[in-house]
Amino acid sequence: MNGKSHPALLPAGLVDLLPPEAEFEAGVMNGLIAAFTRYGYDRVKPPLIEFEDSLLGGSGAALAPQTFRLMDPVSQRMLGVRADMTLQIARIATSRLVDIPRPLRLSYAGQVLRVKGSPNRPERQFGQVGAELIGASSSRADAEVILMAAKSLRELGLSGLSVDLGLPTLVRALFDHFKLSGTETGETLRTALDQKDAAAIAAIPNIPVDLFGALIGAVGPADRAMKALRALKLPADAARELDELDAVIAAVRAGDPALKLTVDPVEFRGFEYHVGVTFTLFCEGIRGELGCGGRYRVSVSDKPDVGEPATGFTLYVDTLLRALPRPVKANRVYLALDGAAGTADQLRSQGWIVIEALDAGVGAVEDARRLGCTHVYADGKMHPLAVVGETR
Repeated sequence: MNGKSHPALLPAGLVDLLPPEAEFEAGVMNGLIAAFTRYGYDRVKPPLIEFEDSLLGGSGAALAPQTFRLMDPVSQRMLGVRADMTLQIARIATSRLVDIPRPLRLSYAGQVLRVKGSPNRPERQFGQVGAELIGASSSRADAEVILMAAKSLRELGLSGLSVDLGLPTLVRALFDHFKLSGTETGETLRTALDQKDAAAIAAIPNIPVDLFGALIGAVGPADRAMKALRALKLPADAARELDELDAVIAAVRAGDPALKLTVDPVEFRGFEYHVGVTFTLFCEGIRGELGCGGRYRVSVSDKPDVGEPATGFTLYVDTLLRALPRPVKANRVYLALDGAAGTADQLRSQGWIVIEALDAGVGAVEDARRLGCTHVYADGKMHPLAVVGETR
């Protein structure tokens, strides 16, 4: 070995997206942004790289382990490559768009890069498309983004969608009430809840085992879960959090009665900076989540309870590509050299993909098949390749 890698070899978790997948990805991202635009969400485009202290300030600190860093040769300051776009949108809202009337509806699409992949997503670079609703705190705002995400995915051709609703603030309220926050017992309980391990919860001393065990038992379809949660004797703060979830469920059902809703009241991982109802989108038969989102606060400080109310979501394009039906192959016509002037432009204006012949003496049908065409245009006529014979 001479120490040089093969020119096609890429670092782990990075891939070249080739035809037709690259076009498919671009079409999916553009289709989603177009759908969000119809709901009044204006697109913004944050940079791929920012100063480290602004990218990872406040709630962004949670992404520090996943962020690539490099030194800026111009400013001599450390830069970070974005690992997620949501907090960039928050920065834009609180700085460049701080004087724009609220509620502020923004959408975005782009690539992110992470230090390492996960079991469900080994890719380290992937596309994100999302939307944020900033400056509104009602349950109808939460419902708006959930419904927009679900309906936009259906427009792309997805079926079998389900939304798993979470409420990380419920467990936080219970931890505060029972003085478990910041304690070793609380950390042990948090782990047991994350793993939905009833036996581990039962083994923890000096906690209301029945209550926390019942939270795990409440995971499931929304109606059954809410009935189980309402049957619990919850402290006042925790009961108020449950009221918020109930209101969001009612608003979502009013907008889309057929959308499948489930509830997981102990889901916390990935929602550390959220301050209200969260949600994860799934599709039947598809591994991994399509996207996730929820309520948070837009703030330039490191205090999650300070700042503007906001809710939004991020969709993961790599998962969407696995879930969506492949697009129908576009009509692709091979234009023989005898085509009249202006024929190519005319066909393109009609929606055809036109491949023009470049060399004389090459069989049109043979060349068309080699180049993946579906038709040949020769002698002033369109010939489907499925029935055409060799014409020249």
